[in-house]
Amino acid sequence: MSIDKSLVSKGKLVRHRSVLTRTERIQHLADEGLWDEKKSVYGLPKVKTIKVKKKVKVAKEKTEETAAATVAVAATGDKEKEKGKAS
Repeated sequence: MSIDKSLVSKGKLVRHRSVLTRTERIQHLADEGLWDEKKSVYGLPKVKTIKVKKKVKVAKEKTEETAAATVAVAATGDKEKEKGKAS
């Protein structure tokens, strides 16, 4: 038996919304410096919402950097071991 959509955890229900509530639009305008307290809350200008995409490429680069750093550490560790055996 499957779970009803209303019972799914809240984190899974978070989605990009193209329609903002009035308070969200006012907050966005205030952040941009386009909102004045003297203005009416009716007839607000449209607010463009941008869908945020995950940057997978950056994560791959970080893993490559950490892999390279691990190889470098391993190489220096091998050299130190060889020096210890030679003495």
